[in-house]
Amino acid sequence: MKFLVTIEQDEAGYYVVECPALPGCVSQGKSRDEALTNIREAILASLETRRGV
Repeated sequence: MKFLVTIEQDEAGYYVVECPALPGCVSQGKSRDEALTNIREAILASLETRRGV
């Protein structure tokens, strides 16, 4: 599956990533790569939770 994510850099320099298709699915990282890795994990966890696993 593919999900659209938004990524913004906050005032502290962290990258904040959100998945609009999954409300509340947000993550962050010190780099863009770290933030994207973290949101992938958050998306998987969100899908598992919604599935009832």
